[in-house]
Amino acid sequence: MPAKSKAQQKAAGAALSAKRGETPKKDLKGASKSMEKSMSEEELEELAATKREGLPEKKD
Repeated sequence: MPAKSKAQQKAAGAALSAKRGETPKKDLKGASKSMEKSMSEEELEELAATKREGLPEKKD
């Protein structure tokens, strides 16, 4: 499932980084915090890997 907005893609990247232990989980906020808890590493990879070209900043 590709990301639907740049904001979603960025949040998935932050959550993935925390899940892998590259950044502290305490630094997560908002959507990335809940994504880290509720999604698998594979799901986060798929969202984070979405190309940002042509995506809206935020979904309406």
